[in-house]
Order: sequence, then C-alpha cells, then structure tokens
Amino acid sequence: MNQQPASTNKNLLILHFTVFIWGFTGILGAVISVDAVQLVWYRVLIASISLFIYFKLSKNSLKVSRKQFLAFFFTGSIVALHWILFFHAIKVSTVSVTLVCLSSFTLFTAIIEPLIKRKRIEMGDVIVGLIIIFGIYLIFKFESNYTLGIILGLSAALASSLFGAINSILVQKTNPITIGFYEISGAFFWITLYRIFDGTLATERFDLSATDWTYLLLLGTICTAVAYVAGVSVMRTLSAFRVALVTNLEPVYGIFLAFIFFGTKEAMSTGFYLGAVIILGTVFLYPVYKKHKNKS
Repeated sequence: MNQQPASTNKNLLILHFTVFIWGFTGILGAVISVDAVQLVWYRVLIASISLFIYFKLSKNSLKVSRKQFLAFFFTGSIVALHWILFFHAIKVSTVSVTLVCLSSFTLFTAIIEPLIKRKRIEMGDVIVGLIIIFGIYLIFKFESNYTLGIILGLSAALASSLFGAINSILVQKTNPITIGFYEISGAFFWITLYRIFDGTLATERFDLSATDWTYLLLLGTICTAVAYVAGVSVMRTLSAFRVALVTNLEPVYGIFLAFIFFGTKEAMSTGFYLGAVIILGTVFLYPVYKKHKNKS
C-alpha cells in the first residue's frame, strides 16, 4: 500500500537533485577556462563515452533504424548549437543573465511546437509569451551592458525549444536514453567537424589544467550523462506536470548557486530582478495554466 508513495517521493527527490545539477552547469561554464566551442566539445566527448559505458554495463540495446539514427544525429547539431550559445552567453555576461534568458524556452516552445506538430497556436500561449517578452524587455532596458549575452541566451533558448519539440515526436517511438546517446554523439560529430574546418582541432593538445579537467569530467559525467539518465528514469512514476514544475526551478537553483560562488559579480539592477521575477513567475505558472486548461 505505501510502496507507491515511497517510490514517488524518492523519484521526486532525484528529480530535484537532477534539476539542481542542471543549474550547476552554468557555474562550471563560468569557471572552466576554455572557450565555449572547446568546452562543449569536451563535454559531449566525455558524456558520449559515459553513456556508451552505461549501455554496455546495463546491457541495453542501442539498435535503431537508419531513419531514426539520422534523425537523432542531425538533431544533435541543434543540441550542440544550444550548448555552445549557452556557455558563450555565460562567458560574455553572467550566469544569472544567461539562465533567466534561457527561461524564455517556454515562449519559443509555445510557438515552435504547434508549427512542427501542425497545430493551432493557442491564444493563452500567446498571452503567456507576451508577458515573457515584457520581462525580457525590462532586462534589455536595465542590463544593456550585457546585450550580447542576452541575445546569445535567448538564441540558446530558441535552439533548446527547437530540439525539445523535435524530441517530443521522436520519443514516442524510441527509448529517451537511446535518443540522448545518439544526439550527444551527434553533437560531438558536428562540433568536431566544425573544429576541423576552423583549424582548432589540429592544434588541440589536451594540455588543460588539472582544475579544468576536473570540472570538465564533472560536467560531462555527473551534469550530463548521469543527470540525463536520472531525469528520464523518474518519469516512470512522476506525472509530466510535476516534472515540468520542478524543471522550471533550474534557473532559480542556478542563480542561487551563482550568488554563492561569485557573490557581487552576479549582482544586477532592480530592473533586471523585476524582469526576472516576471519571466520566472510566468514560466513556473505555465504548467499550472496548461493543466487547468486541459481539464476544462
């Protein structure tokens, strides 16, 4: 009788821990000394190897059709773009600015997902989008010195919503962990290709500092591979609504951690925090609105 609630509580705790780890990636992005492209290249290399080892140890099959493989592999290019934009935004602005801008993922998803699935865009989603746009406007207005970081953060959110909408279709026929492995491996392939053409891979010496290697291993294993597997596993007992609500805490955790690690460097204007509260409040309440609407 009590087994199900205990399992649910355990998975809820795992989900919160996973989202907390996702929020921690911004901190690692700020302290790792290499540029965004090189950082993501190392991240997806380590994560791909880690996930491959996971599949071998768990004896799960990686077999997919040629069509599925190509879909995952090409989607990996969007995943790569998202992470590069995300970490570059952190490098040129702050963790707080980047994470708040990334929260506009909800706005882009409300527009992109209906287009991909050929559904009508709902008026309620448009209103939610307009509120988020107002919050973004306030951040632009009061933090104009971080304009490039804001643009990159919003672009990262757009890329995230695009591959998220694609994955919502792909996940109907394939194990999410399998999708994750091929998309992350695809991301590694596309970044490698880019680095071959820009000449940086030819000069790659793997001679990073011990600190950078430690942070990259943490980012690639715990914050990417392990967090991905954990995030997927909890969906067996937790509703999509609850998962969405907890996931929306990622920027809150990330901003909180940024204050702990970087202190006054993360301090912003009153206008920024007003915009952030508008965006985060809207994003957090969005799943509540969707659940209420689906019931009516």
